[in-house]
Amino acid sequence: MLGHDPRVSKATTAGSVALTQGVRVTVESTYLEHQSSPSSGRFVFAYTIVITNEGERTVQLKTRHWIITDATGEVREVRGEGVIGEQPRLERGQSFKYTSGCILKTQWGTMHGTYQMERDGGVTFDAEIAPFLLDHPSVGA
Repeated sequence: MLGHDPRVSKATTAGSVALTQGVRVTVESTYLEHQSSPSSGRFVFAYTIVITNEGERTVQLKTRHWIITDATGEVREVRGEGVIGEQPRLERGQSFKYTSGCILKTQWGTMHGTYQMERDGGVTFDAEIAPFLLDHPSVGA
C-alpha cells in the first residue's frame, strides 16, 4: 500500500491542504493520460493550486521551492521566482488559482515544498505546500 512506503508516508492522497501564517495552500492533482506514454516511461500529471490569504495583512508570493520524488526515490528540486510567470499579491480574503504540471519517469511520486511570501514592509516567511501524491490510475488497482 502506498501510504506505508517510507518515501511517501506523508502523501497518500492526490491533494493536500496547509495553513501557514494565514496563507492556505490547497492542492489537487490528476494524471494526464493523453499526454503520457507509459511504455516510454513518461507519466504526466497536472496539479491545481489555490493560494488563499486568510490573514489580516496583504501578502505577495515571491518564490517557489518544489521537492519532487519519484517511485524509485529519485529527488528533484525546482526553485524559481513566482508561479506561472506571476508573483500574485493577495489582499485579505483573496485567492489565486493556477494549474501547472510535472513529468515523472515512474507511475507515481510525490511533491511538496514552500512558497516564499512577503508581507507589506518586507517581512518574509515560507508558506507550506503539504505533500501530495501523483499517481497513475493503475497504482491503486
